[in-house]
Amino acid sequence: MTATLPEAQRSSAPQPLPDDIRVTQWRVMRSEWHKFWSLRSSYFTLAATLIAMIGFGGLFAAVTANRWTHMRPIEQAHFDPTAVSLRGFYLAQLVVGVLGVLIVTGEYSTGMIRSSLGAAPRRLPVLIGKAVVFAVITLGVTVATAFVAFFLGQYLLSSQHIETTIGADGVARAVVGTALYLTVVGLMGVGLGFVVRSTAGAIASLFGILLVLPVLGEALPTDWATNINPYLPSNAGQQLMVVHPDPAALLGPWPGFGVFCGYAAVALVAGAVLLRRRDA
Repeated sequence: MTATLPEAQRSSAPQPLPDDIRVTQWRVMRSEWHKFWSLRSSYFTLAATLIAMIGFGGLFAAVTANRWTHMRPIEQAHFDPTAVSLRGFYLAQLVVGVLGVLIVTGEYSTGMIRSSLGAAPRRLPVLIGKAVVFAVITLGVTVATAFVAFFLGQYLLSSQHIETTIGADGVARAVVGTALYLTVVGLMGVGLGFVVRSTAGAIASLFGILLVLPVLGEALPTDWATNINPYLPSNAGQQLMVVHPDPAALLGPWPGFGVFCGYAAVALVAGAVLLRRRDA
């Protein structure tokens, strides 16, 4: 004999959402994609990244080519044509980091984060969606930009016949590594954005990690600095951009980049934990 629930109980029982309105990770990422391109700040910061990488890389290459004959022999001996053409990454990392922070804290400042979390009550898909969309866009833009900066720089350096080629040992890794480094910098900004939830605070934290920690590390006693400085975030991550790494270095290019990714992962995990625990 089969028991039948009363009509009132059947109607009050929770029903699964139809497939066309169910929240999925893919739909959250599509939403984050549209939100990213709907913000003017996204276009401004990406344009600033292009200017920093290509403009400054070309400028440094042109200046180097112009003064090459006046450079001291020791400077010429240590000259790295790849590093010169990619030197714009120093400024680009700040721009990309700010963009990573803004895609998170911008919603907190306007209150839109409540709508985002209301649409995805589990919350974690929002962080994953922002991180994935940001990483895909940033990596695509920075890879293309790094290659343009490299080829422009080598063209300018060729006037003095001091250029290199993309096929030279370690050069392709350095060019692609520049894009990977910038992408991870931005992901660290995303994580700090969720941790701090304040644009000024997250940017200050990111800049402190990238710029201030290495300076403080240089002030350490020599025996401490030798063992600590290679593991600082930016020092470790930038090993991937070194064409001819020091064989005696504690961290090689890929291990150093792995350490840097670990710092970004800590920031994202901390952001995920606090996102689940705190009110919007």
